[in-house]
Amino acid sequence: MHNMPRADRLTAILASYGRFHRDPRNRLTHYLGVPAIIYSVLIPLALSVHTFFGTPLRLDSIVVAAAAAGYVWLDIGIGLALTAILVLLAAAAEATAATGSSLALITAAVVFVLGWALQLLGHRLEGNRPALLTNLAQILVAPLYLTAELEFALGLRRSLRADVERQLGTQDSDFTRL
Repeated sequence: MHNMPRADRLTAILASYGRFHRDPRNRLTHYLGVPAIIYSVLIPLALSVHTFFGTPLRLDSIVVAAAAAGYVWLDIGIGLALTAILVLLAAAAEATAATGSSLALITAAVVFVLGWALQLLGHRLEGNRPALLTNLAQILVAPLYLTAELEFALGLRRSLRADVERQLGTQDSDFTRL
């Protein structure tokens, strides 16, 4: 996949993840569970502040910046939309971190468990296993996939949507139907 052009790589990544997420109920649980998990992971990172050249910097900001760079490199449109979502989740995580370490970590743990429970429920409803059991990197694809699917539902990126659907062997309405 490393030798593929970026557009083909994106299509292959989205189609690979999409094979595990055909049932609209499963996708709905992911629209709730994935952001919950990201938020819960960002909370402890927001509690970790390091100083670089005299400037305090939270670890969640570094992780979001690195993730954003990767997503934008893969696809600027989806990457920028996803960056905005990640920045909002990081802001929420930092607000939660400001409540104090104990409450923030309890919140992170509860939200993390609930987010994964939603994911597992969705896969049970669909009758398949989570994509990350096939490839752990799929955990990084989930936000990308959901953002792309949201753009498709808004009528954006029609060519990419058609390419993904072709690889999935689905009809136009199957991909974004909730």
